Amino acid sequence: MSDYTIRLAQLSDAEMIRAIYNVEVLETTVTFDMVERTLDEQIAWIADHSGSYPAIVACGADGIVVGFASLTAYRPRPAYSTTVENSVYVHREHRGAGIGSLLMESIIATAQDHGFHSIIARIVGDHHASIALHERVGFTQIGREIEVGRKFGKWLDVVLMQKMV
Repeated sequence: MSDYTIRLAQLSDAEMIRAIYNVEVLETTVTFDMVERTLDEQIAWIADHSGSYPAIVACGADGIVVGFASLTAYRPRPAYSTTVENSVYVHREHRGAGIGSLLMESIIATAQDHGFHSIIARIVGDHHASIALHERVGFTQIGREIEVGRKFGKWLDVVLMQKMV
């Protein structure tokens, strides 16, 4: 793992993050987005994830972004302010190298540093690798939403997982 560096996402990472994310938008159900992000939308996303709800990236020795993770407000009402939702994506050519675990451990530490109390993960029901990754870093399954999404003509469940920090 010493070949990878974790750092806060920067605006200059937008195209690399967008490339990782848009493959998932177009080819998988791991995100319920159905339209690719534009570069301007990705830049705005990074700007939105540059304060209380940060995004981090994993970079190889060459500085290329190979994965990213983020925290997002869980719900808009003030009583939810200490709960966040996490996301994690790893470039498909770099999966299985421990980058997901490295990103998850880092985003959990970031949530702790920002004073959050609870992290919620919402994972498409058949994404066993992501569910297993979250379990490895201490998340517990707390529920399942049945057929709440539809993509590629298929009904999709969402598994809810939680970690207290």
